[in-house]
Amino acid sequence: MIKAVIFDLDNTLIDFMKMKNLSCDAAISAMINSGLNVNKEKAMKELFSLYDKHGLEEKRIFQKFLKKMIKKIDYEILASGIVAYRRVRAGFLEPYPHVTETLFELKTGGIKLAIISDAPRLKAWIRLVSMKINHLFDAVVTFEDTKELKPSMMPFKLSFKKLEVEANECLMVGDRPERDIEGAKNLGMLTCFARYGNPKAKYSGADYEINDIKELLDIVE
Repeated sequence: MIKAVIFDLDNTLIDFMKMKNLSCDAAISAMINSGLNVNKEKAMKELFSLYDKHGLEEKRIFQKFLKKMIKKIDYEILASGIVAYRRVRAGFLEPYPHVTETLFELKTGGIKLAIISDAPRLKAWIRLVSMKINHLFDAVVTFEDTKELKPSMMPFKLSFKKLEVEANECLMVGDRPERDIEGAKNLGMLTCFARYGNPKAKYSGADYEINDIKELLDIVE
């Protein structure tokens, strides 16, 4: 019997990569308008190569970007990029379709809800509060809580402790087979792959796959 559903956050509840792409596009355009002499398409490729190297949550990504592109930090250009990035990011923090109502139905049906995110604690909470779904979760586990990234067992075990449930009573929902699904399966959890968040994945290895989060309601029943 499923007593709890544990969710990944980015690309499971929020379309994180769409937000990242739109925010970065705005940032590059703003930096070019402020005097950065680069080709925009090339600049986007260079920026995301830095994200690949340093992680999507790297705080000083635009400083690293400017050092790579022009060998120095021009603070007017830097500020222009950061302001544009934050403006677009703040306006896009919306959940996928049917997320809010699905979470509410699960909650009112007596299912405990949790988040396990590899994101930094403050950023995860900002996303949840911005989407106005923070109050629906019984537990939120972020990177700082264990200093371990999925598929490490530590974040999962901490969520079980907070929820007061056993692994075999939990369903894990996520978009990364190698992190969310593998980590959960290693502990004996049921797993559900959010294909809408990672449509290019060929094989998830999950017990269930969904194309819309509302499909969870039938799985839990």
